[in-house]
Amino acid sequence: MSHAEASDIFLKNADRAQWHDQALWFVRQKRDLQKGHIPEWEQLRNHASAIKEHTLSQLDHYLKEFEKNALQNGIKIHWATDAQEHNEIVRGILKKAKIQKLVKSKSMLTEECHLNTYLEKHGIKVIESDLGERILQLDHQEPSHIVMPAIHMKRREVGELFEKELSTEPGNDDPQYLTNAARNSLRGHFVKAEAAMTGVNFGIAETGGFVVCTNEGNADMGVHHAKIHIASMGIEKLIPKKDHLAIYIRLLARSATGQPITTYTSHFQKPEKGKEIHVVIVDNGRSEHLGKKEFWTALKCIRCGACMNTCPVYRRSGGHSYNYTIPGPIGSILTPRIDMNKHADLPFASSLCGSCSDVCPVKINIHEQLYQWRQEVTAQGKISWEKEALLKITSRVLANPRLFQRAGKMARFVLKHAPRFLVYHRLNPWGKAREMPTPPDQSFQEWYNKNRRNT
Repeated sequence: MSHAEASDIFLKNADRAQWHDQALWFVRQKRDLQKGHIPEWEQLRNHASAIKEHTLSQLDHYLKEFEKNALQNGIKIHWATDAQEHNEIVRGILKKAKIQKLVKSKSMLTEECHLNTYLEKHGIKVIESDLGERILQLDHQEPSHIVMPAIHMKRREVGELFEKELSTEPGNDDPQYLTNAARNSLRGHFVKAEAAMTGVNFGIAETGGFVVCTNEGNADMGVHHAKIHIASMGIEKLIPKKDHLAIYIRLLARSATGQPITTYTSHFQKPEKGKEIHVVIVDNGRSEHLGKKEFWTALKCIRCGACMNTCPVYRRSGGHSYNYTIPGPIGSILTPRIDMNKHADLPFASSLCGSCSDVCPVKINIHEQLYQWRQEVTAQGKISWEKEALLKITSRVLANPRLFQRAGKMARFVLKHAPRFLVYHRLNPWGKAREMPTPPDQSFQEWYNKNRRNT
């Protein structure tokens, strides 16, 4: 199903679509408010962008440095070429320790690798401990946002779900009550957990340690009770020095949710006595993306979701319409390299307004890369025949002034006098949800030619 088709399904519920749009714009406004409190905001963005570009340009060096220092700290390092290898490594760690249940904090990388499905097929139970992820797990859904995974659901729906799955009071959708219900249901899993899993927000090459940022404390609860901590880290999550953390910590929460800082910023340096820490470093196509001249800077992304919160297309179409773990503008420049046939339409799911680039804390030129991907997709012949034909016709019209004038006159006539079915059809997506504007009686050029003698 294409993004446009999936968006149509989302938009059928007009109330939900409007609420989704307003909720995300509210988060965008909170981000702007926090930004206004920091005079050096643009300087921080410049520093963050430069550090990431430097790191990616010497990624092999920093990966080796991180591994060396992590091993010296007693952390066990594993390397995964792709999602399958990542999942097999995680299963191997659990199998060796004879563990059949994993308590898991939110991790987009494990979602990307479809770890939960893999482990459950092999008899290992996975318990999501992030509230949003737990809601989706109970409802058998995928995340629609990388920071607020259940942003598409209303509290009434969560209340009905918890009534069914957690035996909460019928009709009670009070957020605090529902949160406490989830908390109580998870407590036993935390206490009994022998293995816990987290993602990695930042890996620090200089120290071999890593940082996990959360608002609920579920990551800390899980790993401090468990004897084994497994952390999944994409190769792009590295920064060179611990001093650089100060820049990213100031940017991350403000960009993501409009907070001054995440509630928990947890540092993991070495395992406690009698415990283990395993870091699985994952490529899964990132090296290939790093080699793309026009697109490699997309790997600077720190997964804040700010581009989604501001994007007019994402806000009105919902995250599930992108059919990938990372939706929105950043997802639309990451996914084509994964499967061009499946995701060729995503670079076109944008107005190219540039708002995504404006809010990106690491200054990724997202809208420009979307435009570049459109050229790539078209060059590879991955667009529909209708779009290709329309683009060729439009190109010829715009390249020929006389043809342009005639086409404009014909379009004005058709809009005024033609039967409705000749205007509103599948080749006119604009007309699916709106009326075409009333055409003027004459073009500007016609008006100018007629009136210039009088000026």
